[in-house]
Amino acid sequence: MPAQPPKAALLASPDDVEAQFYDALREGDIDKLMAVWADDEEIVCVHPGGPRLVGPAAVRAAFEAIFAGGTVQVQPERLRTVQSMTASVHSVVERVVLTTAETARTGWVMATNVYFKTAQDWRLVAHHASAGTATEPPEVVEAPSTLH
Repeated sequence: MPAQPPKAALLASPDDVEAQFYDALREGDIDKLMAVWADDEEIVCVHPGGPRLVGPAAVRAAFEAIFAGGTVQVQPERLRTVQSMTASVHSVVERVVLTTAETARTGWVMATNVYFKTAQDWRLVAHHASAGTATEPPEVVEAPSTLH
């Protein structure tokens, strides 16, 4: 009996999509990564310090270039979510481990992932990542009493 192709991951929730997105980054799997994106010409991706990438071809090319240098050892942490029936916005702190022949260093990136409920389940429509920092960024939960 011939081998069956692997089944696509179930993307029944924004959390499912996010898990597959970060798994694909860690595995360097471009097909798995692109499967989480909406089938829409207006998807948007911004990498730290990079241009705004619009559309599947631009997004794919950028991730292919990243994967040419290896996988991305990234773990989303400190998730904050705002969700409706058809959209979900996730703010995460990405812990990124950068490894060279001499050492491994950890950096942090603030990222926002936007998911829409589509006819094909939930899909990623935007990923925006800030410039990285060498120290873990603080989180301000309550606004100060004086703004100035």
